[in-house]
Amino acid sequence: MQQTNPAAVGDYLRELQQDIVAAVEAADGGACVRDAWQKEPGEALQGSGLTCILEGGALFERAGCGFSQVRGPRLPPSATQNRPELAGAPFEAMGVSLVFHPRNPYVPIVHMNVRMLAALPEGKDPVCWFGGGMDLTPCYGFEEDAVHFHTVCRDALAAFGDDKYPRFKTWCDEYFFLKHRNEQRGIGGIFFDDFAEGGFENGFAMLRSVGNAFLPAYLPLVERRRDMHYGERERNFQLYRRGRYVEFNLVWDRGTHFGLQSGGRTESILLSMPPLASWAYRQQPEPGSPEATLYSDFIVRRDWL
Repeated sequence: MQQTNPAAVGDYLRELQQDIVAAVEAADGGACVRDAWQKEPGEALQGSGLTCILEGGALFERAGCGFSQVRGPRLPPSATQNRPELAGAPFEAMGVSLVFHPRNPYVPIVHMNVRMLAALPEGKDPVCWFGGGMDLTPCYGFEEDAVHFHTVCRDALAAFGDDKYPRFKTWCDEYFFLKHRNEQRGIGGIFFDDFAEGGFENGFAMLRSVGNAFLPAYLPLVERRRDMHYGERERNFQLYRRGRYVEFNLVWDRGTHFGLQSGGRTESILLSMPPLASWAYRQQPEPGSPEATLYSDFIVRRDWL
């Protein structure tokens, strides 16, 4: 029987967080606040983590990257939608999650998460599965940026089967969808959940490949767009589109729901929220404008490759 090794997963995730935070600091020129935390004795959820966040930077208005490793007495409902036989089992969860909100509206918002969840049913072997992915949410669309991002995502999954990229790309499109607005959140990427195919080692290898692909997928786009000139119009549209981001995370995101339902650390769970966002009643972009092109050409389901 293939052995699980959650400790190795935790070691990798901590190193991944360190690498990403170092890259963020180098790109921005500012320093992240490093907030180590531990759940208090007696709380239902036990564990610890490290939240790293940069706010008010030259490049990133808010960039949060968190690691957490927790244990709880009962899997919350959001984690057992596809595994009802594990409902109520104790669990261990660990992962790295990040969302970067750039200052320049031409630099896209990005999200990445890689995680492992282990159910610990009494008297039985642990049941482990993996999840994660990355997705891009531009306020202004560029074809070459979308192609680059999806190419790196595809290549990260190539060793695990030709079916993985198209399958996880479709999953991402379906998951990051604002049902109440009938609108995609962004241009997608890849998303997978409850992944246990090939056993622990295969799932862990795929987790590492996706995690290691994040910086090559995103940083080249930052360098292309960070010095583009923008004005009040672009800034206002950026804040309006950030409102959509908030709506998705609070209404639909399973990771946010899992953290809040399981008694997680609220400040760390909500690091994905932008520092500023806005809403407007029935805002319609001017026909033929770059803002209108975002809706017609980019936040739609497309085969970018």
